[in-house]
Amino acid sequence: MPGHIILSHGSDSGPDATKVSALAKIAESMGWSTERPDYREDDALGHAGSVAPRIARLHQRIAACDAQPVLVGSSMGAFVSGLASLELPVAGLFLLATPALIPGSDFTFDVRLDVPTLLIHGWQDDVCPLDDIYEFAGRRQLPLLVVDDDHRLAAHVDAIGRQFGFFLEQLATRA
Repeated sequence: MPGHIILSHGSDSGPDATKVSALAKIAESMGWSTERPDYREDDALGHAGSVAPRIARLHQRIAACDAQPVLVGSSMGAFVSGLASLELPVAGLFLLATPALIPGSDFTFDVRLDVPTLLIHGWQDDVCPLDDIYEFAGRRQLPLLVVDDDHRLAAHVDAIGRQFGFFLEQLATRA
């Protein structure tokens, strides 16, 4: 049975960003409700300074849900989604172009291992090196899909959308 999805955009982006908008449209077509918090005010604090306020904003959105939501994030949105899953129960994590750390912040990326998770990353990501998230996924034996793209994953929005649809179908059958 479909539930609720919170889609978190990356830094220097907004709630109408290409990937989160495309994924929200797919989820809604499958009967899921969605929301896209606006982190632009938090992002004005810089990369390291925006992590804690983003997590706090995401915690508020999760706490307002009637059931455990699925968290979707791109880049900084993926980073804070993973960290939020450590503190509040979520139904799944669909994370794109995830940084393993944010320089200058005290946070290191992690996720709950009992939460269904899919990581998607680009071979040519020059913002969040593949090696870091590859090592992370390997240590935790998490699924990682690597595509021939850069940090924005713009050439693979449709393919990512198909993977997202499969991911949501699997979650719906678990419920």
